[in-house]
Amino acid sequence: MDKIATIRQISEFEDIPQNQLEWLIEKSVPVSMKVGEFLFQPGDPLDTLLVILSGKYIMKVQQNNQFKVIANLDQPTVTGLLPYSRAKEVRGYGETIREGECLRLHKDHFKEMIANHEELTTALVHTMSTRIREFTKSQQQNEKLLSLGKLSAGLAHELNNPAAAVVRSARHMKEILAGTPEKFKDVVHIQLSDEQIDAVADLLFSKINSGQVNLSMMERSEREDELLDWLNDREVENSEDIADNLVDFDFSTDELDEAYESLEEEHVGPTVNWMNQVLTTEKLVSEIEDASSRIGELVKSIKSYTHMDQSPEMKPIDIHDGLNNTLVMLNHKLKKSNIELVKEYDESLGFVEALPSALNQVWTNLIDNAIDAMKSVEKRELRIETVKDGEFVNINVRDSGTGIPEDIKDKIFDPFFTTKEVGEGTGIGLELVHRIINNDHNGSIKVNSKPGDTVFQVCFPIKAS
Repeated sequence: MDKIATIRQISEFEDIPQNQLEWLIEKSVPVSMKVGEFLFQPGDPLDTLLVILSGKYIMKVQQNNQFKVIANLDQPTVTGLLPYSRAKEVRGYGETIREGECLRLHKDHFKEMIANHEELTTALVHTMSTRIREFTKSQQQNEKLLSLGKLSAGLAHELNNPAAAVVRSARHMKEILAGTPEKFKDVVHIQLSDEQIDAVADLLFSKINSGQVNLSMMERSEREDELLDWLNDREVENSEDIADNLVDFDFSTDELDEAYESLEEEHVGPTVNWMNQVLTTEKLVSEIEDASSRIGELVKSIKSYTHMDQSPEMKPIDIHDGLNNTLVMLNHKLKKSNIELVKEYDESLGFVEALPSALNQVWTNLIDNAIDAMKSVEKRELRIETVKDGEFVNINVRDSGTGIPEDIKDKIFDPFFTTKEVGEGTGIGLELVHRIINNDHNGSIKVNSKPGDTVFQVCFPIKAS
């Protein structure tokens, strides 16, 4: 194989002087790769430049216990460590799927290359710059997809509850209405005066208009026992279900005595069953209304969170709306992790000039990280604070998690730095937060952390410059 001719197939190396390519070949170790062998694996030290001459290789990473192919290499190319790179450790796999040959240049030769072979060094640095741009773009997309997946899972759960409630209530109402003809016959057969009808109807609809009540467990149990005795004494069918409904609407035995004192004993059962049917229908309608309102509020929050009907430009916004909408998006994770939410908002803040959708990305990353930080602690409290400070607004996201170790605190805003397991984070989230606050809003973000108390402090001008 004419190695120099092969290397020149790499676009960056087309115009490299012959002597520099000869030096590269001389200092490199040639390696033959067989199918199934790895160029590198996670955990390997990243200390070698790889020049792929022939064969076919796949680059893959493990995410959520699955492998994701991020690149296919079947043409001469360069990979591995490049000059001036600060990477220390391999995080993915390079697997051979068609046998081939490559050159390995250890980083010990980089100093000589930088000093004596300018064109070769420049070509490799250009390769690194291109790789960083492409990798950053890919990782940003992965970060967005990862965030979208988390939000989608939470929203699916949040929407499923009210949607299921609507279906359940509608099905129950259908069953209730199916029994209406028989109940109607029983009531029609009763010969009641206007005064008797008014006594029952006035009591029934006054309770419906007042709505359902919340009683303590003890109060509810005592009331149920009293009503159940009253119904059983009059041999009313389905007495337990009826008693439960009557308690919900705050009926008492004295009120029933008063309403039914002029009725014949045999008329009490049909009349009470009719009342129970009306009360049940009222409850089901209320449940459907509440669940539908909840779905509507979620949809409204989604639209407000994404600002999908607005152009991405600075505008006066209520910071609290964005924070609240983000908390709605992440409510499933908060509930699942049993996290207590405390909001301390400065209501005098008013409107702030900002990019609403960009800020929502900031709140999402900070709050999501705070939730993850509390996984292994007993006390779980998330505190969101807003404070007006002269011409600036401060937003603090505080958690009671394990804290950030001192030795990595200075690295958390670096691109691709993450302490999460492979597949759980890309290391783009906090770098994105830093960029949005510093570059787009002329602000700053700081972190103070100790076990049990970590706070990310976001500060930027109330009025955009």
